[in-house]
Amino acid sequence: MAEKLRVGDNELGKLYTDGKVRKRREWRGVSDTLYDYWRWLGTMSVLAKFIVKPRNIKAMFRYRWMANYLASPMMLDRFSQGLRGEYLRIMHEEYDTVFKDIGLLLDKVFRGDKRIGNDKKFSDKVVLVDENEMTAVMMGFKTLKGLSRETISTYVPVLLNQHSMEHYIDVAQLQGLAPDVCPMPEAEAGISIDDDAPILGKCAVQCNTTCDGSLLSNGVISRRLINVDGIPVFQLAAPLRHREDDVQDYAAGEIKNAIAFIEEHTGEKWDWDYYFECAKRVNYATECRQEWLEMNRTDYPQVFGGNLALYTETNYMAICGKVVDFEKADRKITELARRAYDKKLKMVPQYRHRAIIWGVQSHYYFDFLVWLVNCWGIVPLTDMLSMVSTRKLVTEDTPENRETAYYDMAWLTENMIMRNRTHGGYKVLLDELWEYVEQFVDQLDGIQLDSSSAIYKGVANGEYVVGVSYEDPCIQMLSSGADVTVVYPEEGTVWLPAATAIVKGAPHEKNAQAFIDFQLSDAGQSIYANLTTRAVNSSLPLGNEFMKPFSEINVVYEDIPYCAEHKTEWQARYAEIRDRR
Repeated sequence: MAEKLRVGDNELGKLYTDGKVRKRREWRGVSDTLYDYWRWLGTMSVLAKFIVKPRNIKAMFRYRWMANYLASPMMLDRFSQGLRGEYLRIMHEEYDTVFKDIGLLLDKVFRGDKRIGNDKKFSDKVVLVDENEMTAVMMGFKTLKGLSRETISTYVPVLLNQHSMEHYIDVAQLQGLAPDVCPMPEAEAGISIDDDAPILGKCAVQCNTTCDGSLLSNGVISRRLINVDGIPVFQLAAPLRHREDDVQDYAAGEIKNAIAFIEEHTGEKWDWDYYFECAKRVNYATECRQEWLEMNRTDYPQVFGGNLALYTETNYMAICGKVVDFEKADRKITELARRAYDKKLKMVPQYRHRAIIWGVQSHYYFDFLVWLVNCWGIVPLTDMLSMVSTRKLVTEDTPENRETAYYDMAWLTENMIMRNRTHGGYKVLLDELWEYVEQFVDQLDGIQLDSSSAIYKGVANGEYVVGVSYEDPCIQMLSSGADVTVVYPEEGTVWLPAATAIVKGAPHEKNAQAFIDFQLSDAGQSIYANLTTRAVNSSLPLGNEFMKPFSEINVVYEDIPYCAEHKTEWQARYAEIRDRR
């Protein structure tokens, strides 16, 4: 992005010289530089309050993974590169809130850790939870602490340093565990095998989280918790077919069993007042996230990138309404986003492309998304991990709502980050596509024609405003002067090459083969390129001025054998949707 419109603007590459980070902080103009420095001092104060406690210094020398936290200020600086105005302030609200929460989590874990603080009374109020576990089952335990050892020992260090887990992966593989495409679960297992995890808690709740690797690591970790550390473990088995109605009773039952397990081992009772208080904050976070995503549909997206991803994952899954600071941050971020949206601001001078990304750790230690928008104008509107459930929870305390709340907590657990994309198989993965089909059928308003030609002819005659058809006859009408416009869906336009074949036992098979060879030759394909159909050889120039080149169309290619296999099933489901409207 060569255009220079902002105070103190530099290409990101100039922030580094000969492999060394520039010694001074980025100049952003007086107001933004002072604001950024003030927030930076706040980060330093969080670190100082953490470090002055002797037990935390002891933990720095006991746990190998703790050294990675020395890079914490660097991570915040990297994700504020190039930011000005509202965007700088949104970033700090997101990252600083998460940063403070991680500091508190570390401090609590070390307070209860037998090796470090050894506060037995505090440890008895701790319930250990997975790093990838929805903490909804803790929303009704006001006096207990749901703490994740894996978050501080594995997840956060990897964000800070891409090499942080290599030792633990080696440890796991030396014990005979097979390498996994996702190293995170294996690293968590390696930490447990290496006896490098804090020891605390009255009990633990694990979940069949995101993948087979997670299940394997949970098995290793729970074995040590039970047999070595003496900490009982409950396996919360959320159903895999999580979008199906017939599994929801079982899912709610698992939540009840997990709550009963926690009550049994801690002696604490579920507090419905506290649960509904947390549920209200969960709903508010959902409302804010939906408003941000609505802005991101426009030409002026405001809350996006790695900042949104990490904040949403933390707020949605780890916090789950239990921390008031995140509600305050939601409110402030929304106010800033609205202000920037009203002023039609952009993070960088020019947006060229929009993207949905997969929110993995490499985005952070490479600060990839910062470079994506600053250098190429590619706006990462949201990440797949942040696209979580938007269903509202019941918040009024009634006997009926108490029962419904178990189903709400089950739904959150079933649809937690990553799990909602990796579990459930074919039906789950296509559910959202069928929702799109339902919206499409609604817009048809009961009009479905029996003839394909009646569609484009009806539009040309003014009988219909819009019709869904195929390209060839529409381009023919345009060429003939019809007052219509051809629109190629930006979500994707399917290109289906026509087939040509020789009839089995044809009396003139050689001639038929020669004709097919001519069709596929450059001479034959050139004829097609000058008609209103498209040549299979897409590199040939088009001869019709009304046809868009492939380079200007978002072309998608149909998996023909797969579609043929599921044709009957899909037709039946479409007919069901059509007939019930």
